[in-house]
Amino acid sequence: MIAATTGLSGLDFLQPKEREALTEAGIVTAGDLLEWFPKRYEDRRSFRGFPFQPEAMPVCLHGVIRDVTSRRFGGRSFVNAVVADETGGAFGSGTIHCRWFNMPFMAKIAAAGQQVVVYGRVKDSKGGFVMDHPEMEILREQDVAPDSIHLGRVVPIYRNVPGLSQRRLREVMHAALPRVESSDWVPGAEAEKPKQKILRDAHFPATPEIGKQALRLLAREEFFLLQLRMLWRKERRRAREGRSQAHKMRLLTEFYRSLPFDLTNAQKRSIREIIADMRCPQPMNRLLQGDVGTGKTFVAMAAMLLAVDSGCQAVLMAPTQILAEQHYLTFLRWLAPLGVRLSLKTGARDESSHLEMAGRSQILIGTHALLHDVPQMVDVGLIVIDEQHKFGVGQRSGLVRKGELPDVLVMTATPIPRTLTMTLYGDLDCSLLDEKPSGRGRLITRLRVAPKQKDVTSFVLGELEKGRQAYLVYPLVEESAGLKAESAAAAQAKWRMRLPGYEVGLLHGRLKSDEKEEIMRRFRDGAIHALVATSVVEVGVDVPNATVMILHHAERFGLAQLHQLRGRIGRGEHTGYCVLLTDGKNPEGLEKLQIIEEMNDGFQIAEADLRIRGPGEVAGKRQSGMDGLAFASFLTDAALVREARALTEQVLAMDPGLNTDFSALRPMLGDDGEELG
Repeated sequence: MIAATTGLSGLDFLQPKEREALTEAGIVTAGDLLEWFPKRYEDRRSFRGFPFQPEAMPVCLHGVIRDVTSRRFGGRSFVNAVVADETGGAFGSGTIHCRWFNMPFMAKIAAAGQQVVVYGRVKDSKGGFVMDHPEMEILREQDVAPDSIHLGRVVPIYRNVPGLSQRRLREVMHAALPRVESSDWVPGAEAEKPKQKILRDAHFPATPEIGKQALRLLAREEFFLLQLRMLWRKERRRAREGRSQAHKMRLLTEFYRSLPFDLTNAQKRSIREIIADMRCPQPMNRLLQGDVGTGKTFVAMAAMLLAVDSGCQAVLMAPTQILAEQHYLTFLRWLAPLGVRLSLKTGARDESSHLEMAGRSQILIGTHALLHDVPQMVDVGLIVIDEQHKFGVGQRSGLVRKGELPDVLVMTATPIPRTLTMTLYGDLDCSLLDEKPSGRGRLITRLRVAPKQKDVTSFVLGELEKGRQAYLVYPLVEESAGLKAESAAAAQAKWRMRLPGYEVGLLHGRLKSDEKEEIMRRFRDGAIHALVATSVVEVGVDVPNATVMILHHAERFGLAQLHQLRGRIGRGEHTGYCVLLTDGKNPEGLEKLQIIEEMNDGFQIAEADLRIRGPGEVAGKRQSGMDGLAFASFLTDAALVREARALTEQVLAMDPGLNTDFSALRPMLGDDGEELG
């Protein structure tokens, strides 16, 4: 047996080129190889006959290639392989056409007479049943042997490693399993089987069900380790001494009295939780979650006033210049009358309120520019990070390190499913804004499949005639040869003709910062009546008079993004209308739009998004560090995440400081000085 930490050079059955290919894929040790788990299984114990109707789910078929041709059609090349049923089907009966578009090399791989296993979704076509871009594995004579790992059994299918075929990758894994020593289960997580047996079942199970159960146990182990890291870091932070703040309440009291409305109970509860955190000498590390329109900005203002009243500086970092400037204007309107000195620092702007000359800035608002040397940052006591998932872990940590153990409040308007909160943000205390302020208009969402343009235009005109404003949102800035979707730039001219007498603006991410701010200022002031835009308006844009949003090619936006976009309307007293336009040709896209039409609760939508797209896309792999997770797909299994959490809490209850011999865990627990990562 060789250790899991042994490099690939210790596996003598690997060829040099194979080691290079595995290393390129991030597999550098024998243990890494065993953790390259199957993405699915194919039951090749007995194959079903070829289908005679389209199939909703992908199927696995065994057949013989009868003919291979290369053609061009509609400006695209494609390779077509006719695969016949092994039971003796001939052309037109018991055959299926496997097509690969713009992949001419497939003509050199596939050849008549080859036995193949193909996997894909069966569709109906004029020429017969087809599979577009199926996975295909070419079989050899020895594969029919009783002890074959490629046929006659449940076969693992792995994520692609360029340079290694599925067949060879399976052989490599089969050779490595008995030779590589696996670690035991981590303390506190009692396995039903030895780790070596679980790994064997994960790669070469007797049945698909056994394989899935083995993967589930391994996922529980990974989530246990991840949550242990989060909670351990939380305990380490609590052991550090920071500063005790929030004992003076003068500014917060004056701010509350100046409001022409009352805060919601959820806002008041969140502020109480923040006050309690800031009064403790240990640094606050809190996540403020709230659906669109629940008033996170006012909670952030309250927290920042507490820091200012404590004699410290408060800093807010936003992901875009538009959002940073919006925050600056909002804070200026509410806090300048209280005598609070504010500054704005972005890549394009560096300005202060008229009170700045009276002393250093008390509240500093900015973008990524705050990560560089900023002379205005002095004695930072509180850092607020808005839309925290838009920043990388290193960026958040870099800002936090600019203060001396400051209190930290991270905010998100994208509701996070409970399983992700426990696993990825377990080191943060959480405040939830689950109420919306009173006085907001209703928000009505409607899905329209291939509507007439004149009907859409008539509806927009009707709202503009009432003195309202509209967003006309498109997925593209400019036309794209590869995508059949109208662009914002092309649409602006058309909308100017459709809306005579009204000013139609254009906003997208490629504009210069000062141009974007000028357009948004004119839209906020009512000088622009209809704004043609891309998803750049997704976050932070607040125009209460905007009551209409028409989302063109709505199926091209993500669920969470659609919910964020429609959160830009219905922010005033008037009813808001969000209209989702689609051609209806994409069944998955239609299902997504129906969810948005039926649901208004951001957390329900987040759970649906988690089921449809998976956790990596929902949380953002780059920002959350999820790209290191082998079992991210299991984060949709709430029961499994709770099991891992319970095991974690048991371990920490027995030994909060992890002072016993957990040396094997220390490398993955991380640096106790690391923040927010």
